[in-house]
Amino acid sequence: MQVIHAKQALTKSGWKHDLEVAIGADGRIESVGSFSRTPTHRAAILLPAPVNLHSHSFQRAMAGLTEARGPYPRDSFWSWRLLMYKFLDQLTPDDIEAIAGLVFMEMLEAGYGAVAEFHYLHHDVGGVPYDNLTELSERIVAAAQTAGIGLTLLPVLYQYGGCDLRSLGGGQQRFGNDPERFLRLHADAAAVIARGVSDNVIGIAPHSLRAVDPAGLNTILSQAKSGPIHMHLAEQVAEVEEVLSYHGLRPVEWLLKNYAVDARWCLIHCTQMTESETNALAHTGAVAGLCSITESSLGDGIFNCPTYLDAGGQFGFGSDSNIQIALFEELKTLEYSQRLRDLSRAVLATPERSTGRVLFDAAATGGAQAGGRDNGRIELGAQADLIGLDDDNEWLCNRQGDAALDSLIFGGGGQNCIRDVWSAGRHVVKEGRHFRRDEIVRKYKQTMKRLETAI
Repeated sequence: MQVIHAKQALTKSGWKHDLEVAIGADGRIESVGSFSRTPTHRAAILLPAPVNLHSHSFQRAMAGLTEARGPYPRDSFWSWRLLMYKFLDQLTPDDIEAIAGLVFMEMLEAGYGAVAEFHYLHHDVGGVPYDNLTELSERIVAAAQTAGIGLTLLPVLYQYGGCDLRSLGGGQQRFGNDPERFLRLHADAAAVIARGVSDNVIGIAPHSLRAVDPAGLNTILSQAKSGPIHMHLAEQVAEVEEVLSYHGLRPVEWLLKNYAVDARWCLIHCTQMTESETNALAHTGAVAGLCSITESSLGDGIFNCPTYLDAGGQFGFGSDSNIQIALFEELKTLEYSQRLRDLSRAVLATPERSTGRVLFDAAATGGAQAGGRDNGRIELGAQADLIGLDDDNEWLCNRQGDAALDSLIFGGGGQNCIRDVWSAGRHVVKEGRHFRRDEIVRKYKQTMKRLETAI
């Protein structure tokens, strides 16, 4: 048994001082109470470690390679996407596993306890299926196991290149499946998950209303009776215009009119919504999956968070393209986007909770819901996804409660304060360093050396 003594800890009922948290052999919190046993670990601050609810791990290897002006009058998400397709045609299964291993390690060192991998890279170059249909799904599972991170695997259905049902071309071909083959792939991937660690989860991910037709969406939803459902929604102006042109409604309007969206759903980005759409989505109980750093990088737009929160909406955070894997920066970037739009400060704060507290509570609860994972809280029986932090430093200066949380998020040095991270009780980060860092980085660097001329 692992026993943690925390000077202060953020629990479901608020901040608690001098708290003992015991982790059982099953990776769950076995007890929470006053100090009574000799600790195996100490933490100045103990927090629940959130789920990173949206990741495309392979894109981590592109970080920094798409910042030069391309052959277009104006760079955008769409020009970035063309470069991404060119890049992924270079990737082998070994490359994909090595890159994912680094990504998952970096997530743990950043304070995430688990990840929902939106996995749409299924086939070999040209769209040729591997002899083992789940070859690349198995590589993602293997990378998660190497890193020791909890995994929600989300195999993606990707049928078409747009609402006009045009065929996939170029790099997109590696994503493509018809619904029948997708269901075979999903069933095989579910069997892989079942053979792995007990805290892993499987869901489904219809990619977007551009890439999946209504018949395909109906087919996979009819088979997916449990588990999370994730989908990109209303990310780009051009996407909204395309869906409106072909379906006669904007993406959020169309989805909510035709499907019983509920708490199983996580809709990613949602940066192009009207106020009425924002309210309507909040009322479904679904999670809005926000990826603030990537949305800033791609020029997606700004999520209307105050309206969504006022309507009772749930949201969480993901690192999407993984250009920077930094939990506290992800939260800060969302709040700063609201300030820039509204010419205001502390936009998301309430009289009871500071800005950082609102953001972190959302990350913990929304991430758990989106990941289908029993974490996000320091409570008896919950999965022991935890962050242990040091506060005797120039960033926190022994601050207490919400002030400490605000300093972690807005003070610029939050990640430097992370000393320990547990994922379902697995003690994977110690003294701020992942326990397999050297091995994982070595494999990643070998992969990048081979890929150095890919773009």
